[in-house]
Amino acid sequence: MPPAALQVLARFLGPWVRSVNATTLRADVQAGLLGALLVLPQGIAFASLAGLPPQYGLYSALVPTVIAALAGSSWHVVSGPTNANSLALAAMLAPLVAAGSPGYIELALMVTVMVGVIQTAVGALRLGLLANFISPAALLGFTSGAACLIAIHALRDLMDAGVPRGLGPGGVLLQSWQHLPQANPGAVLVGLTALGVAAGLRLKAARWPFMLIGLVSAGVLAMLLPERWAVHTIGALPSPWPSFHVPDVDWARVPDLIDKALALSIIALGQSVSIAKAMAARSGQRIDTNREFLGQGLSNVVGGFFSCYLSCGSLNRSVPNLEAGARTPLAGVASAGWLLVLVAVSSPLLARIPQAAIAGLLILVAWTLLDLPRWRRLARLDRTDLAIAGATLAATLLLRLEMAILIGTGLSLVAYLYQTSRPAMRTMGFDRTSPDRRFIVRGDTPGALPECPQLKLLRMEGEIYFGAATHVAEHLHALREYDPGQKHLLVMTKSMNFLDLAGVEVWDTELRERRAAGGDLYFHRPRPQVIQIWTRTGFLDRLGRDHVFPDKQQAIAAIYPRLDREVCARCSVRVFRECQADDPGAVI
Repeated sequence: MPPAALQVLARFLGPWVRSVNATTLRADVQAGLLGALLVLPQGIAFASLAGLPPQYGLYSALVPTVIAALAGSSWHVVSGPTNANSLALAAMLAPLVAAGSPGYIELALMVTVMVGVIQTAVGALRLGLLANFISPAALLGFTSGAACLIAIHALRDLMDAGVPRGLGPGGVLLQSWQHLPQANPGAVLVGLTALGVAAGLRLKAARWPFMLIGLVSAGVLAMLLPERWAVHTIGALPSPWPSFHVPDVDWARVPDLIDKALALSIIALGQSVSIAKAMAARSGQRIDTNREFLGQGLSNVVGGFFSCYLSCGSLNRSVPNLEAGARTPLAGVASAGWLLVLVAVSSPLLARIPQAAIAGLLILVAWTLLDLPRWRRLARLDRTDLAIAGATLAATLLLRLEMAILIGTGLSLVAYLYQTSRPAMRTMGFDRTSPDRRFIVRGDTPGALPECPQLKLLRMEGEIYFGAATHVAEHLHALREYDPGQKHLLVMTKSMNFLDLAGVEVWDTELRERRAAGGDLYFHRPRPQVIQIWTRTGFLDRLGRDHVFPDKQQAIAAIYPRLDREVCARCSVRVFRECQADDPGAVI
């Protein structure tokens, strides 16, 4: 391809275009085939959950998959119908019209278009920064919880014991235990074969299409089983070819759909960005959340006009896509292409794919997604993040996926606010053993020189905003109460990057208290943005510009003459060089 054309494509589609070659195409085509095989039964099942005819699940695995892959940011996220979206859509539309009816289908398509418009607006307005508030701990809990959900729901098809559909994870586990004597040995054997072959090849020959080989091996075994061990297959497939269709909805009903579209947008975007960040963490790719939102929005806008219902990033197809060796978003395009070809050409053969084999592969996907080594690292390093991850995992299992994301994000923000609301304030001094008398944190250095009885040296580490103002004010008050003789305070503010009006009031109060007690307040190297705030609020004028110093030596040299000379005459510490100059016989 000419360089100019390649540059244009890279500009619109992303930098991955430059990495496309014969090797990546082969890998993407192989991964796309597996994706098509996985989405066949899932698309049909999810459409049923959404209250739609089965072909709508296949439609939604075509158009949205291609558009989201090419217009989005992630190289590995595969979009399409999901169980969470399907259940949420059915729950919101079923009270309005009978599920499965023509009116219901039209409402589902209209809501999909509306969701796409909202998502596109979020991306176009560059509000993707909201996704930055999903912390790594919350993301780990979400992906691990989703892994457990994938494995639990796959257990139903693996056992083939008559466990009913539509249950939550707890219900699936309970019913699976109760139906254990009715488990189909053939289904268990087929599922474990798919799992074992794929896991073994992944360990020994990761470059091979191990999941596809595992699926084929299990399918062959299923055909050789005796009739009494016959396993369920995905069955006959409807045509997946979508046609252009404008949703036919009474415009008077559109206002009733706005709140539902907003809620579904949050659900879909929360899932999509969490999955995209999870894939990026595993692949090392950087995600542009605005572009990801835009891609998801366009996929739903266009999909809604091609008989596709609500789609978003799918966890149980994105992880296999990455595990199968996908290199670029063309794997998603290949998945849609393979789906058309497979259903059109090989429908009778595909109908014989065992559901238990797909369940076995999904269990392998769940195991790789669980990421136990990262949990162990988190347990060693940060108990707070471990608690956040654990709570998010529990919420993912017990609540809806979008609620789990919100809970994890909320807990992360609460933990962050608590940590930032208690900025460190460290007493500084001089190192007795250092020839150049360098500044040190006294509490961390056993060999520190004593403090000056009149001048407190304090290092401020963190921002002073409304949430931290009380803590800082209380600490400063405690310093005055603990040692009233230290009437002068020099604050080293190089690490104080920000303060708001409440922070300014803290220093205003401290200035008044110090001067009322006969002392004063000084600052060392405040940030330019802090100086600007002090200037705008008038605090710098009240403080005096001669109370702000560029380095510690100049600060001490300027403050020393302002100390009480009578106290200095009785002092035996003489920690400053200026003290020794006044008393040449002093020995430190």
